[in-house]
Amino acid sequence: MRIRPLRAAVAALALAATAACSLNANPTTSAKPGSLAAGVSLKGATFTVGSKEFTEQLVLCHITSLALQSAGATVREKCGLSGSDTTRTALTSGSIDMYWEYTGTAWINYLKHTDPIPDAARQYQAVAQQDLAANHVRWLDASPANNTYAIAVKASTARELGVSTLSDYARLTHTDPAKASLCAASEFLGRNDGLPGLERAYGFTVTPANLAEGAIYNAVANNNPCNFGEADTTDGRISGLGLTVLTDDRNFFPIYNPALTLREDVYQAHPDLAKIANPIAAALTTDVLQQLNAAVDIKGQDPAQVAQTWLQDKGFVGR
Repeated sequence: MRIRPLRAAVAALALAATAACSLNANPTTSAKPGSLAAGVSLKGATFTVGSKEFTEQLVLCHITSLALQSAGATVREKCGLSGSDTTRTALTSGSIDMYWEYTGTAWINYLKHTDPIPDAARQYQAVAQQDLAANHVRWLDASPANNTYAIAVKASTARELGVSTLSDYARLTHTDPAKASLCAASEFLGRNDGLPGLERAYGFTVTPANLAEGAIYNAVANNNPCNFGEADTTDGRISGLGLTVLTDDRNFFPIYNPALTLREDVYQAHPDLAKIANPIAAALTTDVLQQLNAAVDIKGQDPAQVAQTWLQDKGFVGR
């Protein structure tokens, strides 16, 4: 479904308002006990749940908050913190107790490795072991979803330009730079697993337009100001706006499986947190995350309500 510009703008403003209101706020929704609370009690425990600022993270923040509430915990939300480094620092400094992080992000950004491990299970094990040993950060089970970076283009534009892989795109940057115009957000422009590494891996350089992450999808769909753009593979706007993802034929982009991360002291005080989070992680496939993200970004629904509806439909929390 193609979104009209006005509707897209309204949705973007609504999402921004939701993120802003979520910071330092008490939850706007509550949850009754469901399957997650069976045999688990967090009564008397208080947690601060955080997240980064983009849609998927907001939904995951609310999912976690509601799940904890269903088991009797008191929860404070700091959903919508600005960027990976800010959110990670909030965790390690004690400003928040937990948030969902991605294996590839931690391996490269926090553990300072250059090369990702191409096997998802081995990558998770390496991240979980090293982050715990070096930083006292505990990783609960990882989701099977892979929210990796990608380069997206409108499907009709891809056909017109004959571009289906990142190698095709690299050739286009040399033969027709104007048609290879790229939009990307600040974080992607500065990360080794973002544009700098992509350029090295595929042998091209490009001068991108720097846009807010949420604006990139509509920019690509409208071919203004770019034909190509940074994307996340679990983003619902890819299918919703008629975009397609270029095949990473050199397997550059790391695997980004999300998992709930928390400080080791929090986990040791409340080991039952794994019984709450692990079933959620197992249910979060790539398709599920695309649907949850689309409910916010395409249908304009509130992230907290999307989270609550999904948890209730799964029986994880009560109605």
